[in-house]
Amino acid sequence: MKPIFDINETFEKQLKDLTSNVKPIQDNLLEEIITPNTKTEYLQRFLIDRFDKELFKKNVPIVSYEDIKPYLDRVVNGESSDVISARTITGFLLSSGTSGGAQKMMPWNNKYLDNLTFIYDLRMQVITKHVKGVEEGKGMMFLFTKQESMTPSGLPARVATSSYFKSDYFKNRPSNWYYSYTSPDEVILCPNNTESLYCHLLCGLVQRDEVVRTGSIFASVMVRAIEVLKNSWEELCSNIRSGHLSNWVTDLGCQNSVSLVLGGPRPELADTIEEICNQNSWKGIVKRLWPNTKYIETVVTGSMGQYVPMLNYYCNDLPLVSTTYGSSETTFGINLDPLCKPEDVSYTFMPNMSYFEFIPMDGGDKNDVVDLEDVKLGCTYEPVVTNFAGLYRMRVGDIVLVTGFYNNAPQFKFVRRENVVLSIDSDKTNEEDLFKAVTTWFTWK
Repeated sequence: MKPIFDINETFEKQLKDLTSNVKPIQDNLLEEIITPNTKTEYLQRFLIDRFDKELFKKNVPIVSYEDIKPYLDRVVNGESSDVISARTITGFLLSSGTSGGAQKMMPWNNKYLDNLTFIYDLRMQVITKHVKGVEEGKGMMFLFTKQESMTPSGLPARVATSSYFKSDYFKNRPSNWYYSYTSPDEVILCPNNTESLYCHLLCGLVQRDEVVRTGSIFASVMVRAIEVLKNSWEELCSNIRSGHLSNWVTDLGCQNSVSLVLGGPRPELADTIEEICNQNSWKGIVKRLWPNTKYIETVVTGSMGQYVPMLNYYCNDLPLVSTTYGSSETTFGINLDPLCKPEDVSYTFMPNMSYFEFIPMDGGDKNDVVDLEDVKLGCTYEPVVTNFAGLYRMRVGDIVLVTGFYNNAPQFKFVRRENVVLSIDSDKTNEEDLFKAVTTWFTWK
């Protein structure tokens, strides 16, 4: 898709350098990862005492989570990080809940947040390139901080987004449109997701004319937010009319910050919202309530593709923008064509995130693992990750298809996860059953 205006030259150069120099960046990154870790117990087991790419690939096996779990458990239970990582492990990331089985715990440190912040800045520039006027308003983003647990070693275990929202990276984020939300930080940081979601909706309605984008991490959350709106709009309008938040919201941070957003009684605004919500059909409700919305930002690939029909119904075919491909192991890359159709989304892998290898899935020898720069157009692979937090040649479990190249950087379409049992809100369901349920709902509507 042709950009509608010139992008920032610094960003353009940075993106070109990254995507044109995939091999040297990947080789240098692997050296940066391995060199300080040669004294770890894990790598010494495979006679890795210096950086040598070929020796690393020959001696260090490709592993699954179960293979390395005994090492991770030792750190979880209080042993030093150098069992697997010379860089101090500062916590564990829990798998998001959209993959098979029980949640996994992946080691992490601030390098993960460095990479995540880089990707956020990158996708901000990509959106600016493709969506005119998006800098002129706010985002009504349904962002949440989930409850964390503490490991026996005293390290936190939480999902990646919670780690970001609780960090100084979020607290000290840049003052630009991409980080400008209708909800105060206190709503995002609220540990009660029910109260948080209600307050997100209330703040978004009060500032309805300022909203230029809306979304959530996963499409399922966006659909849930609309369903809560459908069941709660009368109460929300009552709050707007009176200028007071409902008493059942007990979180003090939400109470104080949302009261400031409400700013007193607004009966005319409440009447307008009531008139819109009281109509028989909720088709296109997002565009009617937030008329300046330009796109919906949420993951709609993989399992989340099941929610596209519902989002199209509620959002009246606003662009569904799936920006980023990431996991608890690493952030992989971003969608450089954000306004494409959900079924056409491909992610350009960024070679500065982690060291990537790929297991061929189209027959042949699966031991013939290839580097990022050597994947072939039209072939499917399973990514293997070596990162900065003690994961070496770790199978991710995703299956991806090479759809093209941006300069020399491969672009991948997410195909499926191996042995998936989708988990949404702790309700484990296989994908076929979920698809039937979603299709039935949409047909009934």
